Amino acid sequence: MIRFLSLCALAPTAAFAQVPQVMTDFAPVHSLTAQVMGDLGAPDVLLPAGADPHDYAMRPSDAANLGAADLVFWTGPSLTPWLSDLLDTLAPNAAQVALLDVTGWDTLPVRDIQQFVLPAAEDDHGHDDHEDHEDEHDDHDDHGHEEHGHDEHGHDDHDHGDFDPHAWLDPTVAQVWLAAIADQLGTADPDNAATYTANADAAIARLTALDAELATQLAPFAGLAYILPHDGYQYFEARYGLTAAGAIAGIDARTPGPAQVASLRDQMADSNIVCVFSDAEIGDRWATVVTEGTGANTAQIDGVGAGLDGGPALYEALLRRLADDFAACLGGA
Repeated sequence: MIRFLSLCALAPTAAFAQVPQVMTDFAPVHSLTAQVMGDLGAPDVLLPAGADPHDYAMRPSDAANLGAADLVFWTGPSLTPWLSDLLDTLAPNAAQVALLDVTGWDTLPVRDIQQFVLPAAEDDHGHDDHEDHEDEHDDHDDHGHEEHGHDEHGHDDHDHGDFDPHAWLDPTVAQVWLAAIADQLGTADPDNAATYTANADAAIARLTALDAELATQLAPFAGLAYILPHDGYQYFEARYGLTAAGAIAGIDARTPGPAQVASLRDQMADSNIVCVFSDAEIGDRWATVVTEGTGANTAQIDGVGAGLDGGPALYEALLRRLADDFAACLGGA
């Protein structure tokens, strides 16, 4: 499904007398925006690198910075629902651009975690049929979600909408977002529009080269089976021909129940799973439980920039590290 909302419908078009004050929601979006702004200015960011974008307690200083913003670039309410009301309350005059609503890229459906887990041993195929993903991009009607409360990690579980919102993990999506960020900055600050466009073009060229590099790096692992910590990496997998055999938790990173863990352990026994990943949101204890008594590797992965220095270089560093971690675990290193 391609998003068809016009960027000009997302934000006011009034120009500012100087480089606008820009706020972003979390580290990957901050990194992309910083690349576009370049030497003209530095955007602010609400969440520190590695913070969970699904749920965050805003500090008074964050509220003050948000209130001073002229422009806000954020992922969108399906990823950061806590920010929606705050934007209307604290930054009612700021131009707001929800990047998930920008046109020009293909969304992926939220995967049903129960269907996502491999079938029982009597299924000779050994894995779900994922070849139809391209055809499923336009079919979001069968992926509804129940509203949930907080899980034991304090996550505020919510409806992620009709498609997977973790789109920044595909660098081709990020290229579209870079162009949209430059367009909006140029509208707000016409005197520097050419510079924003040139910066975005340079960033897009870097990501084009990085995308080719990662595709070559990950190509040998396309046929290997692995289990995700939670279903938050689908765009990265789809871009590089990887397909998870299951996930410990769904897209909302809720703690798995006994039946889910038992199903995954059966899956480990019946299938050639070579790696079980963990991440900060779901923790590593479940990977330990699932791999006990097997020869599968474990590794921690990250999709938000935990431990990386924030700024223009973070986005590329995030993708490189994620590719390295996939390659190491799937390759048995």
